[in-house]
Amino acid sequence: MDRFFVISGAILMFLGVGAGAFGAHSLSSYFVRHPDLNETYDTAVQYLMVHGLALFAVAWVTSKWLGSWANWAGYLFIAGVILFSGSLFVLVFTRLRWLGAITPLGGVAFLAGWLCLAVAAWRG
Repeated sequence: MDRFFVISGAILMFLGVGAGAFGAHSLSSYFVRHPDLNETYDTAVQYLMVHGLALFAVAWVTSKWLGSWANWAGYLFIAGVILFSGSLFVLVFTRLRWLGAITPLGGVAFLAGWLCLAVAAWRG
């Protein structure tokens, strides 16, 4: 399972770096026309990258201590990235504000993931 989380974390980091570069270089004129969306895009990239790194921590914890809590943390981080960052990316490009209602579900997944990771270490 630790290999899955390392691979997932590396892919998320790859996507985060790519999205950051794309936003900085290719979307600059788009953000001039829609400046309010620039911060939203940056937030999506930031949370994508932070939780990509978090998956490396999950991989380490799953290799150190057996148990399902760390696995749940990893799955929740992946779900959080899809729901949180994914909804923000789609919102930026479609300007459909109602997609912002999905974003907090990703935030809840992130919170639950961090709590699961803490429990995994506690029970270690």
